[in-house]
Amino acid sequence: MTDTVSAPYSLKFALVPSTEQRAETEREAILADPGFGKHFTDHMVTIDWTIEAGWHDARVTAYGPLQLDPASSVLHYGQEIFEGLKAYRHADGSIWTFRPEKNAERMQRSARRLALPELSVADFVESIKQMVAVDKAWIPSAPETSLYLRPFMIANESFLGVRAAHRVGYYVIASPAGAYFADGVAPVKIWLSTEYSRAGRGGTGAAKCGGNYAASLLPQMEAYENGCAQVLFLDGETGSHIDELGGMNVFFVRGTDTLVTPRLTGSILEGVTRDSIMQLARDRGMTVEEREVTLEEWRLGVESGEISEVFACGTAAVVTPISQLKGKGVSIGDPDAPAGDITMALRQELTDIQYGRVPDRHGWLTRLDA
Repeated sequence: MTDTVSAPYSLKFALVPSTEQRAETEREAILADPGFGKHFTDHMVTIDWTIEAGWHDARVTAYGPLQLDPASSVLHYGQEIFEGLKAYRHADGSIWTFRPEKNAERMQRSARRLALPELSVADFVESIKQMVAVDKAWIPSAPETSLYLRPFMIANESFLGVRAAHRVGYYVIASPAGAYFADGVAPVKIWLSTEYSRAGRGGTGAAKCGGNYAASLLPQMEAYENGCAQVLFLDGETGSHIDELGGMNVFFVRGTDTLVTPRLTGSILEGVTRDSIMQLARDRGMTVEEREVTLEEWRLGVESGEISEVFACGTAAVVTPISQLKGKGVSIGDPDAPAGDITMALRQELTDIQYGRVPDRHGWLTRLDA
């Protein structure tokens, strides 16, 4: 376990405590059944950036509405990025997060693609620490619960010209999160989108920006209408290769010793959970392949039994078993199939690391309350 990042943070954070913090009884009632993304803590982090002064005026202040001019660039050109990670309360009461430097590095890559300024890894991690320091009472302690942290960056310059904004805001908000699978982990059916693409070559698919998620909402509605929990996208060029789900990466288990996932092509988000799952699989002696996977390979592999398990992964759900892929004229897998042993073992190992139940041999955890 590591307590610091390699470089010292450069920003100094001012604390302006909220004068309207929720009473303990109200907070405890929320933590008893938080759901996901429905309730928010008492404070937020704000850091300003201008082309003249760079990053400055870092502060922790009361959670509340943002004041945006109607001409703010983000409202017209979508110049915005975000991240998602969690704070976990361990059995001894200490508070940790999981590989925050990877989220910071991904946010830097997203910023470059969206022509936004890059926040240093050290300042990103410090913003998370500052957020947790003031609102640590909001971190639940029940099994599989956490405090979801949402750093985001928006162009808030009032200017309608089509260029990169000269004024930007970075923020961190936090929301207590309940267990993703309230009744236990269960396989889900997913819907194959054949009419829509999530991203294309040279686009923003590898960036974590709102536009990618907006593009997935209509096909996601189609998935719900067909009894599916998520939507799967194919590549935008050939329409034959597996890309990713609306908000998760996908994996295939071949036999008992090989894990396959689509290679990063520029249209697939480089998930932190994805990278961690691959490392844990290698630790088990499995062969990990990052390569193109076609829809036909999926179909034939399931029919022959060579593909024994399929699952998706992401920050919110960690690992989600997939029982069936449905689509127009497509049905792959058995909707009643149980979760696979390898899928569940990888999920258990990863969550055990996150919650401090097993040793962190890779140094993935960063303590937030030290």
